[in-house]
Amino acid sequence: MYRSNTCGALRASHIGSEVILSGWVHKVRDKGFVVWVDIRDRYGITQLVFDQDRTPVALLDMARELGRETVIQAKGQVIERASKNPNIPTGEIEVLVSELNILNKSLLPPFTIEDDTDGGEDIRMKFRYLDIRRNPVKNNLIFRHKVSMEVRKYLTDQGFVDVETPYLIKSTPEGARDFLVPSRMNEGQFYALPQSPQTFKQLLMVGGMDKYYQIVKCFRDEDLRADRQPEFTQIDCEMAFVEQEDILNTFEGLTKHLLKEIKGVEIDKFPRMTFDDAMRLYGNDKPDIRFGMVFGELNEVAQHKDFGVFNSAELVVGIAVPGAGDYTRKEIDALIDWVKRPQVGAKGMVYVKCNEDGTYKSSVDKFYDEQDLAKWAEVTGAKPGDLIFVLSGDANPTRAQLSALRMELANRMGLRKPDEFAPLWVVDFPLLELDEETGTYHAMHHPFTSPKPGQLELLETNPGDVKANAYDLVLNGNEIGGGSIRIHDKETQATMFKHLGFSPEEAKAQFGFLMDAFQYGAPPHGGIAFGLDRLVSILGGQETIRDFIAFPKNNSGRDVMIDAPAHIDPKQLDELHIKLTQTS
Repeated sequence: MYRSNTCGALRASHIGSEVILSGWVHKVRDKGFVVWVDIRDRYGITQLVFDQDRTPVALLDMARELGRETVIQAKGQVIERASKNPNIPTGEIEVLVSELNILNKSLLPPFTIEDDTDGGEDIRMKFRYLDIRRNPVKNNLIFRHKVSMEVRKYLTDQGFVDVETPYLIKSTPEGARDFLVPSRMNEGQFYALPQSPQTFKQLLMVGGMDKYYQIVKCFRDEDLRADRQPEFTQIDCEMAFVEQEDILNTFEGLTKHLLKEIKGVEIDKFPRMTFDDAMRLYGNDKPDIRFGMVFGELNEVAQHKDFGVFNSAELVVGIAVPGAGDYTRKEIDALIDWVKRPQVGAKGMVYVKCNEDGTYKSSVDKFYDEQDLAKWAEVTGAKPGDLIFVLSGDANPTRAQLSALRMELANRMGLRKPDEFAPLWVVDFPLLELDEETGTYHAMHHPFTSPKPGQLELLETNPGDVKANAYDLVLNGNEIGGGSIRIHDKETQATMFKHLGFSPEEAKAQFGFLMDAFQYGAPPHGGIAFGLDRLVSILGGQETIRDFIAFPKNNSGRDVMIDAPAHIDPKQLDELHIKLTQTS
């Protein structure tokens, strides 16, 4: 038996017991006449004691030679600890060791295995198996497990069935690039790794599996950032014989369940906002509604004077920053420089100080009087003591710039509290988006999303005006889930493909299997997919998903631990009928 107890289990009630512990050497403290060794496993730390009065000399010398992270087994008696440690659960006891076995020696780790380590991210990713021994990473992985189990529990109780779908599928144009897998047995042909199980879950609805879910790996060969990985995990769900309201109610229930069981938070209200309102009021389709700073459009009250910058703009829009009226000119200039960075792209910014005495001071006093600025304050909801920031220009980029500023200000002001949760449904998205470079439309979500009832005819005349029967669930400014009511008949799907630029032959080649299935009694159906990595990180009070993935890739899509992707042996390439071209 390697252990009778874990290293976090022993308490004062165990005093007098003989125990066996196994784990890693966390720390050794040698005082000459006594040696203390902290032994650690994933459950906690227990102090082992060796002293010259009660421990054989050979065993005492052996303890002195132990290196950090060496794997050991210790047998001994639980005794009361003379100097108790109230900071750990095992702090009232220690184990007087009578037998010590070294199970495996360790090299000196490249960074300290402590909560606050001295290792940078690159070195910790290279030695991720050591990083996992640290409490922050270990606890994140255990937290992810708890979230996954609560998801499974809720969906199973709601009658959903967990069904696996294939990983080797056909490449289809879903938006991002596919990861391709060559077929050795079918020369010149390739599988693709799924960006989502979208078509398979629809086929399951045709098959009568009216409530499906799967916690599934998905793959997208796209540029990375803090909340994206080339492989990621979805909570993928689909339901038959449902309308949008059924989906929203079911997955409000899931979100409430997770917040209550995982965070102890009860949420009653899930407000709903149209896509158009989200863009108008917040400048993006996943607004964080935990704080204000709602946009105020100022065209009518700002374009009547001789200020050419505003007069020539498609949109003049501002936000009121609460309590920021005492910002210094240096602080304001720093924010102006921030919005002028290439990542944001504004050309400049106007500000108005709303003084406590009811007067106003702005950077455009030459053009606007107090009466004008009072109207700006009214439109933006500014109060005495607030500060108004105003941007102008073409509508879409200006909204995006002000949205970025709003989030930056909220971060600086501590308004995005990780223990506060504000869910929001965003609905009525455009069905199609116009690619300004090519002049063609593409699906805003995916080509299987149905238009809102009664809007199918608009596809022929005003395709840009058609609203999708789609919805996103936003939590704290992050999209955690998105879905739609699907098209379930062949004719409507064919019409959709036509407007996306597919010829009938291309549509049949790419999606003929799905359209054929629709001819055999496809029920009305819809679904949603949650990004598990992102959901877990938000529930965990963070926004970087890598911290909640056991073996993540870096920002270049590389696994630096196993050094992947890597070159392939030429013999393997020959078997796959692949020839690499030489580049200079």
